[in-house]
Amino acid sequence: MDSLPKEKLEERHVHNVYNVIADHFSATRYKPWPVIEEFLKIMPDGSLGADVGCGNGKYLGVNRKLFMIGSDRSDKLVDICLQRGFESMVCDNLCLPYRSNAFDFVISIAVIHHMSSPARRLLALKELFRILSSGGRALIFVWAFEQQGKRKFDAQDVFVPWKMPRNRYTSEQQSAVLDVGQTQTVERTDGHEEVVYQRYYHLFVKDELDELVRETGMATIEQSGYDRDNWYVIVRKT
Repeated sequence: MDSLPKEKLEERHVHNVYNVIADHFSATRYKPWPVIEEFLKIMPDGSLGADVGCGNGKYLGVNRKLFMIGSDRSDKLVDICLQRGFESMVCDNLCLPYRSNAFDFVISIAVIHHMSSPARRLLALKELFRILSSGGRALIFVWAFEQQGKRKFDAQDVFVPWKMPRNRYTSEQQSAVLDVGQTQTVERTDGHEEVVYQRYYHLFVKDELDELVRETGMATIEQSGYDRDNWYVIVRKT
């Protein structure tokens, strides 16, 4: 793990990496997960929602009877959202440009685990709950340390590689401009090369997300669970 200030670690291994891999990342993100799809489909018609860390906007069009605004730290991913016709903007989860109590619901899918300290993860949650109206609900997903798939980890704070085919996605020019840390080039069995970028993750252990929600003192947990190697909670703002 890089011995970097927390802000620099996130800038290099989250913000900049996702800008470089945005097109390839977006091409792999197209099918909504069932728990999230169900949450969005049971929201009352006309509800106003925020997808904080919306990526390529995969969830912004799940329920067309809702009014949803997306935001992401990656301007390249926000560009993809705009090209798809979704309302979205560039902003930071730690300082959201929305008034307090503005939204009926909020979703945060695979975002909080990119915050590199307990204090920053707590602040990110508090911002989500700040913009949520009293009685409003939020759904939050984070990567789990207890992986049931192919990935296995021996620490909670890790770098997770993203392999991008060089022959399909040209990223060298962006990489030269953006500080993405050390990269690797590997050759696949078909002879093509892949560029490997390292993304920072904090992997949540069982009950860690629940405890962080309680620490905010701003919401109560209605449901918590494990899905697709992620821990998630559904909460209601008090």
